[in-house]
Amino acid sequence: MAKSSNKKLLKQFYNCEILRDGQIVREDLWVRNGKFVNPEKIFYVEKIMPDVRIDCGNALISPGYIDLQINGGFGVDFSHDVTTVESGINKVAKTLLAHGVTSFCPTLVTSPNETYQKVLPKIKKRNGGSDGATILGVHVEGPFINPIKKGAHEENFIKKFDKGLQSLLDTYGSLDNICYITLAPELPNSSIVIKELRQRNIKVSVGHSIANLSEGEQAVKNGATFITHLFNAMLPFHHRDPGLVGLLTSIRIPQEKIVHYGIIADGVHTHPAALRIAHRTHPEGLVLVTDAISAMGLEEGVHQLGQLTIQVRGGCAYIAGTDTLCGSIAEMSKCVRFFKEAADCSTVEALEAATLHPARALGIESTKGVLNFGADADFVLLTSELDVISTWIAGERVYSV
Repeated sequence: MAKSSNKKLLKQFYNCEILRDGQIVREDLWVRNGKFVNPEKIFYVEKIMPDVRIDCGNALISPGYIDLQINGGFGVDFSHDVTTVESGINKVAKTLLAHGVTSFCPTLVTSPNETYQKVLPKIKKRNGGSDGATILGVHVEGPFINPIKKGAHEENFIKKFDKGLQSLLDTYGSLDNICYITLAPELPNSSIVIKELRQRNIKVSVGHSIANLSEGEQAVKNGATFITHLFNAMLPFHHRDPGLVGLLTSIRIPQEKIVHYGIIADGVHTHPAALRIAHRTHPEGLVLVTDAISAMGLEEGVHQLGQLTIQVRGGCAYIAGTDTLCGSIAEMSKCVRFFKEAADCSTVEALEAATLHPARALGIESTKGVLNFGADADFVLLTSELDVISTWIAGERVYSV
């Protein structure tokens, strides 16, 4: 067999368990040309042997983690480090590999127009590899949000849809590199904006909002498919109008639509009981997100988030001088482990919340978030405690302990 490049080598991963089709099974994993391949074709049609056999030492193989909301980390803030955003993106993408993340959506918080128009052109979609995780597109969280639920977002830069979609173009400069937009669906003209964004294949998430359930349902009918960090920066659940939380059980949205929702399982933003409520109510929609900020991976002290100064103390991140939480400092593999314990769910459910579900939310589940034949060979080897042993992108090892 030709061995012109390492990528073309046929690799057999054995002595392992793999997560496939909602089950953990004792089975080998085969990779070639950056994709998972069907061994039956190799045995019975090609009749060849593997070029490389890798003993996994009884590890569990999961699809690589996908983070749909991450503001930065390891000293980098995507919304603040405007002049160094390219090197910052590279640093975060590289460091995420140690935490099992193979794909992510860099997230920009509410910022001035100038920031968006300088930063967005520099964060392009790109395939991952030894230099870092795949960039799936930018998640812009704001500035079209409700100031009443602004959280850590700077109120001076919050905007309305005064000119419909043109308001977004004036703010962002271009929609080219954007894959997700978080907005408040109760804002005037939001319906037409959501419809037009969906026509452009940009995903819409509702969040930082005081919307009632009816307004949330209308947003979903118009094309919204996601809820940004459930329970955080929205009206609390009320039995007469559950607000956006009620979308998890609404019967007034099309049956074929699955509303996915991000949830921060860091032990700070969401109480374990709330995690259990969300998971047991709507498990197939649950997506683990880190919502990580620049302080992730750093020591306690003062750091920057967008236009705000933040302080890390006691393992939590706050707007400096206040008790307002402003993002997580937990990395994804920690969130997976915490979620599994807090929700008292299976290993499969915990892993799929960080793999299959975010892939489905983005509509890329044919290539990402799965170990299916023909999908991208992005995966992570884990211990029985779900600690990361090694991370692989396109069948190449990009990190190992």
